[in-house]
Amino acid sequence: MSSLLVPVFILAAVVVGVLLISRVLSRRSAERRDNAATGNAADPAELAREAAAKLSEDQHRQLYSLIAQGQAMAAIKLYLSATGEGLRASRDAVGALAAHPQPFRKPEPAPQDLMPDDDEPERFPYRYRAIASKGDVTREVSSNMLNDEIYGRIRTLAKSGDVEAAALALTKHSDISMKQALEFIELLDD
Repeated sequence: MSSLLVPVFILAAVVVGVLLISRVLSRRSAERRDNAATGNAADPAELAREAAAKLSEDQHRQLYSLIAQGQAMAAIKLYLSATGEGLRASRDAVGALAAHPQPFRKPEPAPQDLMPDDDEPERFPYRYRAIASKGDVTREVSSNMLNDEIYGRIRTLAKSGDVEAAALALTKHSDISMKQALEFIELLDD
């Protein structure tokens, strides 16, 4: 009887080992499917760019300080609390940020933030001339309420596709009608 006991234990150990290995492999394949379905299998450099964009300047500085000190768990906790993402996503993001360091970039202002909401535009001691042309058509706007900065904002609004806001800003800083402003803005496509 005791001679059969050793082979039974060996057989049981082999069966348990095979079951454990198959379980680990099935979890890994399930994780790969989940990552592929949610798009988390992105390039680590791209993941680092996206992760850095979610942080404020102070959080960015603190996170890289923790990474430099080798405090990975503290960095993951900081990222988790700053973004509200899950633990696994935070771990992946911190790993990507450590492997692909990213400089802090201020978020781009929304087009509506480009023009201040002052009631009365400032009047300058000179007249500014803005000229736009396309083909044979040329339009000119001359005003002492325009300057390079304001005209640059108007061009940015027009190029971002917000033609109405650009035309409204142009009418606010000059003495032209909305129709004339829209005609002028249409010529800015370059």
